[in-house]
Amino acid sequence: MSNQKIWFITGASKGMGLLLSKLLLDKGDKVAATSRNTEHLKKGIGIESENFLPIELDITNSEAVKQAINKTVDHFGGLDVAVNNAGFSYIGSLEELTDDEFRKALDVNLFGAVNVIRSAMAQFRKQRSGRIINIASAAGYIAGPNIGSYVASKFAMVGLTEALALEARHLNIRPTVVLPGSFRTNFLDEGSLHYAKKTIPDYKSVNTYHSYMKRAGKQPGDPEKLVTELVNLANMENPPVHLILGPDSFQMIMDKRERDLEEFETFRNISLSTDIN
Repeated sequence: MSNQKIWFITGASKGMGLLLSKLLLDKGDKVAATSRNTEHLKKGIGIESENFLPIELDITNSEAVKQAINKTVDHFGGLDVAVNNAGFSYIGSLEELTDDEFRKALDVNLFGAVNVIRSAMAQFRKQRSGRIINIASAAGYIAGPNIGSYVASKFAMVGLTEALALEARHLNIRPTVVLPGSFRTNFLDEGSLHYAKKTIPDYKSVNTYHSYMKRAGKQPGDPEKLVTELVNLANMENPPVHLILGPDSFQMIMDKRERDLEEFETFRNISLSTDIN
């Protein structure tokens, strides 16, 4: 790939997606940035440039995603990096979340990413190169109470990235799942964090909601450093399949893996007892 890359970024009107888009445009890359509201997107970017292509997009609509990818390729002459950044979280126990709420969470956080991957792969296969960056979370390895739909989508994001890495390696297409910790973006704002409408007092999920809201503006991670590492990732000759970002995320994931191994060993005899003798 040339030094000037062509990027396709979802969820680009705020937070990490907006910061990444602005950084890339500053360095001279070409950016197709998507949002449900392009006016907010254009206002956030703050400049008009021949390298900036704003696209209004509902990522849950597979045909619309295909058209957006095709528009990017037609406009810029190719595609080098696709970033699945769009996402949000419901706060609510599995019992509290309605069917519509749970499905909406997975439609946006997981199936929206799948739509982008499928459409981008057609171009990447054609040119025998490409990078896919899937933004997950430490919650892609560590479950938490009252965020089950978010956890389910991010665990799935890890698994589908691993599968894609095996499927696409011989095509010189490199996917990476990024596992950020707590960064000082607006992810905890009302637009990205929702509370389940149906509440059951036994779960006290409202306490989880208030706990997250109290963290807003106090997250330890520097989002400017985060997006810089995403740019560095796209330039790596041999990028990792998994990239943890943030000391908090790294420590939580390592601790979780230790607990898993301890549990596996505790029940090893049962695990090994099930073959036909």
